[in-house]
Amino acid sequence: MKDTTTEIFKNAPVPKAVISNVIPSIISMIMVLLYNLADTFFIGQTKNAYMVAAVSVATPAFLFFMAVGMLFGIGGTSLISRMLGEGKPEKAKHTSSFCFWTGITIGTAAMILIWCFAEPICRTIGASSDTIGYAVQYLNIVAVGIPFLILSNSFSNIIRAEGNAKIAMTGMIIGNMANIILDPIMILGFGWNVAGAAVATVIGNILSAGFYVSHLLSKKSMLSINPKHYQIRDGIATGVFAIGIPASLNSILLSTSNILINNLMVKYGDMAVAGLGVAMKVNMIVVMLLIGLGTGIQPLLGYCYGAGNKKRYMAVLKFSMCLALGLSLIMTVICYCGAGPLVHAFLEDESAFTYGMSFARIYIYSGPILGVLFVLINAIQSTGAALPSLILSISRQGLLYIPILFIFNTAFTSEIMLAMAQPVTDYLSVALAGVLFIFTMKKYFKHAE
Repeated sequence: MKDTTTEIFKNAPVPKAVISNVIPSIISMIMVLLYNLADTFFIGQTKNAYMVAAVSVATPAFLFFMAVGMLFGIGGTSLISRMLGEGKPEKAKHTSSFCFWTGITIGTAAMILIWCFAEPICRTIGASSDTIGYAVQYLNIVAVGIPFLILSNSFSNIIRAEGNAKIAMTGMIIGNMANIILDPIMILGFGWNVAGAAVATVIGNILSAGFYVSHLLSKKSMLSINPKHYQIRDGIATGVFAIGIPASLNSILLSTSNILINNLMVKYGDMAVAGLGVAMKVNMIVVMLLIGLGTGIQPLLGYCYGAGNKKRYMAVLKFSMCLALGLSLIMTVICYCGAGPLVHAFLEDESAFTYGMSFARIYIYSGPILGVLFVLINAIQSTGAALPSLILSISRQGLLYIPILFIFNTAFTSEIMLAMAQPVTDYLSVALAGVLFIFTMKKYFKHAE
């Protein structure tokens, strides 16, 4: 496995190295996207827009725990890829074991916490009297799968750090395909509605996590989840958290911002909330593909950084930026032109559809520049630059988005302008990412050739 990693990360031509890492990552993100869309689509087939709104309301809580998985996944990937680049495989094993067991502990505690406080959590994140019952039911069941959700989200990233992008992709496909297949059976066939969507999600996460565990226990992996390799000291915990916390903060703030806009949007009615939730799903088609591109190149960039090979690092970055721009433009056109059919697939209520159509086209305004944003984010994270990663993570969905959201809410008193806050923030975020990347290269890449 070490030879394969060296060949892909160190010796393969740049286009081949990028594509071989990016394609499995993008496919993984497509599967995540499909299962997210499947939940909303099949719940939409119940013809109950309140159920759609309830799942939209509960989604931020689910995103919060995906963020915990991202903490260990992105933080672990960054550290492990750099350790392998520096020729320190034992430290990579300690890192993977740390991520595994700490993730399980946090996931178990979170599961218990949700069971105790599901209703107040749902009310806090924007559930109305018409949607609270569905939202609580969904969240209580999904809580069972939180430890597995954290593991699957962590190791779908970490396993790529050892050059096993196809294994990482396969685990995502197994879990998400199971979810997609089970959704219509449990939601419509068994008539379980939102409970069926939740059960399908839990089973998918269990299968995905189980696949990754079987790989990590095999001789095919350079990594370890053996408790004897668990280690916090020697810069392992700080190395993971230095990049993982900023990365997860972005998802946590995304969850927080979703809660805020749901609470602001609810004054326009539950159909506006349902339309916004579906618009976010449509926008995810672009976002998830471009996140896949960005996360796909991070292990490669991290290896180049660890090896001190600045020339190859920059070559990988330039090729990835061109790829991101092309993919961004293509997906923006597809989603803008296809917004009507896409929204109609989830919503039949005329009022909800009108909102969804308007919001979907507003959100897609960010499409042309999102690829550049996610490439720059992962390029910064690959160097282990904690401060720039932290600044960028708390800015896009926090320091920039939240003030803009409230300013627009006060100044315009319009549901359309509430939605406009996101694309305005995204363009400002790209400018900030560019400045932070230049700073990172000057400060953190001094040792490279």
